[in-house]
Amino acid sequence: MFGKRQGIIVWLHSLKQVKMLRRFGNIHYVSKKLKYVVIYINIDDLEYTISKLKAFSFVKKVEPSYKPFLKMEFENARPDKAKEYDYKIGL
Repeated sequence: MFGKRQGIIVWLHSLKQVKMLRRFGNIHYVSKKLKYVVIYINIDDLEYTISKLKAFSFVKKVEPSYKPFLKMEFENARPDKAKEYDYKIGL
């Protein structure tokens, strides 16, 4: 259904234009207190969409999410022996 997607964070001056941002992608989250919107878009359209969003007067800043580029395999994924002992006892 969806191809490769990436999130972008759009910082706004006011939240009146949030409905207008729906045409750029799927709105995932809207923060009323900090006035930002998280939008998921196709990676192919990333640069074009960011340039279009920066052109609006109600947009403060646009930041791409770096989650697709982070390594999600961790080196030491095993818990230490003390925690394993506590889990077995039920602490």
